[in-house]
Amino acid sequence: MRLSEKKMKLLTQIQLDKQPHNQIDYKANVLLLGSCFSENIGDKFEYFKFQSKVNPFGIQFHPLAIENLITRAITKDYYSETELVFNNEQWCCLEAHSKLNAVSKEVLLNTLNAQIEAAHHYLKKSSHIIITLGTAWVYRYIATNKIVANCHKLKQKEFIKELLSVEQITASLEAIVSLVRHVNPKVNFIFTVSPVRHLKDGFIENTQSKSHLVAAIHSLLSHRAKSRCHYFPSYEIVMDELRDYRFYAKDMVHPNELAIDYIWGKFKYVWLTEEALKIADKVAAIQAKIAHRPFNPNSVAHQQFCDKLQSEIKDIQNKYPNITF
Repeated sequence: MRLSEKKMKLLTQIQLDKQPHNQIDYKANVLLLGSCFSENIGDKFEYFKFQSKVNPFGIQFHPLAIENLITRAITKDYYSETELVFNNEQWCCLEAHSKLNAVSKEVLLNTLNAQIEAAHHYLKKSSHIIITLGTAWVYRYIATNKIVANCHKLKQKEFIKELLSVEQITASLEAIVSLVRHVNPKVNFIFTVSPVRHLKDGFIENTQSKSHLVAAIHSLLSHRAKSRCHYFPSYEIVMDELRDYRFYAKDMVHPNELAIDYIWGKFKYVWLTEEALKIADKVAAIQAKIAHRPFNPNSVAHQQFCDKLQSEIKDIQNKYPNITF
């Protein structure tokens, strides 16, 4: 038999089953929290016009940071001036990402507390919360003896680096689920581990960190087997299916656009309803037409193209008024 006639298996694939219950449709409200990979998948939800919100306080890499912000949002524990730090000519909060930083203390405080309000509202109405954990390594701020979400380039000597145990992470995830369920009993949780490798911690340390995260999530799931808590194998898809540096960005650490598209394809197969998949295809077609640049905007052909496009948008919005282009 010639080589071309053989069935060649060029990769190992993770077998994923369609989620049988509580899938995501265009009426769902999806909240994505966690590492920068949450933002990547969040971009997909936004592009396909689902009702979604991503990281109200910016990227959060570890579970304790996510738990802290969920606790503050649910209890409406607003920030005060004493929790802000002035560094590099701007004000920052060690519990939030640097994208919220401001040159004015008042502006930062208003932003943080507005995000508490927004997160409180979204946690109560979310149908699905997707949490992506990035690392088990954390930094403790010596001045307050508190674990922070972001060091904001303060001096390294002001922090102590620690590795969260599996038990600590499991307890944190249990707290997250319990906190949210108190205000939103029917919410679905989807946990995943970021495929981004934190090589600044070291190769061995990164593996140790990821293993703690995976073990903790599965420990949680074993206790909540029938309580709308699920695992999606983003990390395993990259490590075991896409085992090639062509699926990484130039830094050789972050998955590139091709890898993100591949993971999104797996995710939508598992979690989106059949109707949502069809609507997503229509949205993608409309998005492509909107991005089209005509040779002659004043031509009859282009005006007909625009009229047809508006008709397609109107048709989809009649069924799903929340979709806007």
